Amino acid sequence: MTADAPETRFSISNNSSHLYQDHFSYILEYKNGTQADGFFDPELLKKSLNILVRKHYKPVAGWFQARNNGIDVVYYSDKFNDPPVTTQTLDMNYETLSRHVHDSNVELLVPAASSTEITFEDNDIPMIMVKVTYLESNEAVVLGISYHHSLMDGTSFWTFMANWSALCKHLYEHGDTAEFDIPHSPTFEFPDISHFHNPSKKFEHPEYILVDPDQYHTKLQPGSEKIVETILEVSVEQQHALRQQARDIGVSFTELLCAVMWKGINGLRLELDPEIGSGLSFYTCILNSRTRTGVSNNVCASPVINTPCERTVAEVAALEVCDIAQLVHEAIGKCTGEYLSSSFRYLHKQFIQELDDTRNNRVGKKVMCAFTCSAPVKCVIASSRTFPIYSTDFGFGTPEYVHPPYLPYDGFVRIWPTPMYDARSSNAPLHVYVSQPEHVDLSQSPLFAQFLKYNID
Repeated sequence: MTADAPETRFSISNNSSHLYQDHFSYILEYKNGTQADGFFDPELLKKSLNILVRKHYKPVAGWFQARNNGIDVVYYSDKFNDPPVTTQTLDMNYETLSRHVHDSNVELLVPAASSTEITFEDNDIPMIMVKVTYLESNEAVVLGISYHHSLMDGTSFWTFMANWSALCKHLYEHGDTAEFDIPHSPTFEFPDISHFHNPSKKFEHPEYILVDPDQYHTKLQPGSEKIVETILEVSVEQQHALRQQARDIGVSFTELLCAVMWKGINGLRLELDPEIGSGLSFYTCILNSRTRTGVSNNVCASPVINTPCERTVAEVAALEVCDIAQLVHEAIGKCTGEYLSSSFRYLHKQFIQELDDTRNNRVGKKVMCAFTCSAPVKCVIASSRTFPIYSTDFGFGTPEYVHPPYLPYDGFVRIWPTPMYDARSSNAPLHVYVSQPEHVDLSQSPLFAQFLKYNID
């Protein structure tokens, strides 16, 4: 990257990033317990954000651009696509605002973009958007933040948030950034993993599926049924018991927890509709392969892959949790550097073909992640329990509560930390957000009943 270059590009189509052409949103709730002056001053937020993106995260102030050989993010030294920041002030008390946060009221609290799909036409798609909600009583502030998933994943987003909050705190306390270094050095470009390529090995890639153009979509589809999000709470004692059980059978804590979720969802859906027993039960874990490929946590485009596992609904129902944990363990274990390199080579080759089809007005197959397609039972898991979510201090303390991206889609499961949670010691409860159709009552499952917290409609 050359800082003085008038135009700089990096690709987002040599990995899986371009498959997620949508904004993902988080809601952060901060309480003004000391009635501090200048509590989340909007000009301070805007100033710190603009300094951060222009000086350290220039692609965030850039533009998507589709070309014949892929999709780039392009940024210029003389103009910036600065993240939009909007504000609103509401006449309600803190308890009411907090309920809106816990209920994931995205319409009230989160900014929305008019367009998210990257096309050959020029689109001013914001990379990051911010909506700040104040109360007339000055009791609290809520930050609603959306980021385009083609540019960032969860890990790089929370690295960005750590840098933004640290810079804002420094501005608030010192009013000068001259001698301030952000705590995490951001880097760009998708990491080169070509050295993992082994032409002698051939892999099937069930994490992707080819569909006709009329079935293709770049966003998750809500379906026809109303989805209810249920929060499960795994206590400290339950975590310790699960960790011991995981050690006994040679899997990780997360793999065992994933097995509990898959079996619980599968059992409930089969009981409600016994005719789906011969149908597909599809599990996938959204896996970040940074550690096994030696990739920095700071990169925006990271080696994320969805490791799938398929059985019939009846088969999963008949298996013990420990047996399912072994299936999950095997699915994740096959994601070696060689497999990951093969996966992205396959994906890039198919994407270049799609661009050529579009340019020449041809009708051809399009590639999608397999988990976005319908199945009688789906369990799609993303774990965020190690992210520094509750460390974002803008100068006024850490958040009271952070709501994960609200995904009203059948089968989504998010493993999420609570404010005092430490992944290394399991010293506080852990939350699991489970999205299922409204008629599916998680309390009817013995696996889920022990963790049941409350619902979000």
